Amino acid sequence: MESFTPISAMIGGVLIGISAVLFMLLNGRIAGISGIIAGVLVPGGDRADRYQRLAFIAGLFIAPFLVWLVEARPAVNFPQPLWMVVIGGFLVGFGTRLGGGCTSGHGVCGIARFSKRSIVATLTFMVSAMITVFVIGQFYG
Repeated sequence: MESFTPISAMIGGVLIGISAVLFMLLNGRIAGISGIIAGVLVPGGDRADRYQRLAFIAGLFIAPFLVWLVEARPAVNFPQPLWMVVIGGFLVGFGTRLGGGCTSGHGVCGIARFSKRSIVATLTFMVSAMITVFVIGQFYG
């Protein structure tokens, strides 16, 4: 059963947009998750910046957990074997470093700034995702 509703999707999109704008206004940086994580993993650097990045990442886990506490808990069901999901996650991480950003950095923030580089990157990962889903669907569909 699908739970998609246009209203909830629109509200979620607006919240993501507001968050990205606030992050840019308050920090002067793009809210790209891969860049934020990379900044935590690189040794050295500004301690306050590292704590801010860690707080951002913690919020990515804490917020859904808080919703999970008050909402009905849906069953987690992977459509593909778990090993494929794990390998896919590593490939996405590799792709974000190769492409110089992720969906939040390029797709949300970059396109909003009319960055040609981000538009090309977003088109590339969207087409790559469609091809991957099609090919995997042929074997596991």
